[in-house]
Amino acid sequence: MTDPGDASPPLPTFRPEEQVCGNCKLWSPHSVDERRGWVGPCRLQASRGLFPPSAPICDKYAPRGTATPLAAKAPASRERSARSVAPVVVRRRADPNEVVDLEGLNMTREELMDIFREASGLTDAPPLAGKWEGGTVRLVPGNAELQAKDLPIDNLFHKVVMVRDRLRVLEQKLNAHPKLSDAEKVEMQSYITRVYGSLTSFNLLFKEKGDQFIGAKGEE
Repeated sequence: MTDPGDASPPLPTFRPEEQVCGNCKLWSPHSVDERRGWVGPCRLQASRGLFPPSAPICDKYAPRGTATPLAAKAPASRERSARSVAPVVVRRRADPNEVVDLEGLNMTREELMDIFREASGLTDAPPLAGKWEGGTVRLVPGNAELQAKDLPIDNLFHKVVMVRDRLRVLEQKLNAHPKLSDAEKVEMQSYITRVYGSLTSFNLLFKEKGDQFIGAKGEE
């Protein structure tokens, strides 16, 4: 083929009534073939390749000056809805016992959520035993001349709960630590258990037994 800009022959013309592709607006000139002359592609049937304008028309024929079949496919009175390109999110029910691996920190999903809730302050505060509600703790100095100090039990209970929650988070992080051996984890866990045992004196403040401190046997 030759470049149509290099002394190309004129495009063939056809009478308006002639049923040939040269009169169809879907055909466009592309280049000059040495044997067939001008050839070009069809906009709707690219698979046909390049062919001369004298080719007979098909059922997609659209005379020049008329609307193309592409536009005629969509009714003018009906708007085409926009296709959503947003990603489809499929939610599944989370398993609280599923193990989550975050850069070597192996823990269950529920343990991970406990850490998030504790860090954000969204943990549910355990209830204070009913008999202590509105009560006070009086700190009386050994010297009778010094004034005693009253501390609301609610405030004391809140601080005890904060200590308990932080110990639980520490325990979770310790058990999931990737660089500690099992023996080291057991040793450190024993210290935490002893701390729990030292705090069992405050168990009488908790309304629910499941919220209380549990130490080693014989330390409660």
